[in-house]
Amino acid sequence: MDTSREQRLLRVSIGATFLVGVACVTVGLLMHSQAIAFDGFYSLVDVVLTAGSLLVSHLVTSEGSRRFQFGYWHLEPLVLVFNAAVLSAICSYGGFTALHGLLTGGHELAFGFGAVWAAVMGVVSLAMALYVRRQANALGSVLLQLDAKGWFIGGAISVAVLVGFALAAAIEGGPFDHATRYIDSTVLLLLTIALLPLPLGSLWHALREVLQLAPDSLDQRVRDVMTRLVQERGYLHFTSYVAKIGRMRFIDIHILVDASRPLGDMRDVDAVRSEIATRLGTDIRAEWLTIVFTGKREW
Repeated sequence: MDTSREQRLLRVSIGATFLVGVACVTVGLLMHSQAIAFDGFYSLVDVVLTAGSLLVSHLVTSEGSRRFQFGYWHLEPLVLVFNAAVLSAICSYGGFTALHGLLTGGHELAFGFGAVWAAVMGVVSLAMALYVRRQANALGSVLLQLDAKGWFIGGAISVAVLVGFALAAAIEGGPFDHATRYIDSTVLLLLTIALLPLPLGSLWHALREVLQLAPDSLDQRVRDVMTRLVQERGYLHFTSYVAKIGRMRFIDIHILVDASRPLGDMRDVDAVRSEIATRLGTDIRAEWLTIVFTGKREW
């Protein structure tokens, strides 16, 4: 992965998110709009979370230390768990705030200006979401994917606010004028219910890596390759263990051979390792591959 490009994109996203957050909080407070203020508050929290992602992006490219001899790969899913948990908490809090607003009678708003503001913020946020998402797919970056999801959530909030405020502006002064007091809180409540599954989904995928659950596709690929190779070379058995932590995949293979069977010199053994790596299609930059030969089944 081009980590310098990833880090540059994260810096740009941090700056843009901060500006959008400050603007939305300011407008939301001036208008007394829960939905717009929530959008801004969400963006400001996202600034802190994206800054954490940027720090992790720097760390995972370093060579580790005496304290972290395997590197810092484990920090990537940890920061994803933290980010997704915080975003889930924010959505939940927004839902409770909206529910409280509905139960206390709602409030009046200048819906026309609110609709214009939401339209502008919606275009900006969705454009950033599309751009960051494309870059994330090109680089294979889960940190950028999470950032793109944050921009999408912000854009979805703005679009929903636009629809709600436009509807309120249309019915204001008519027979349903009394309902306009509840538009802001209703929009926020529906938003939080609709958007909560997004960070919860990210939380589940990150927890799988923190718990080191074996990725099914990688596990099956290793088993298929090793089953064929053991049969071709007449080895007795093999065991394999796989895990994915952040952008690094760990593959541990133990091959059981007849204790009396000569394996050849070290060049021959390394040739078998190279063949296994080639069949697996491993990339030394993205996989930690260990291949061990033993004549004892208990090992």
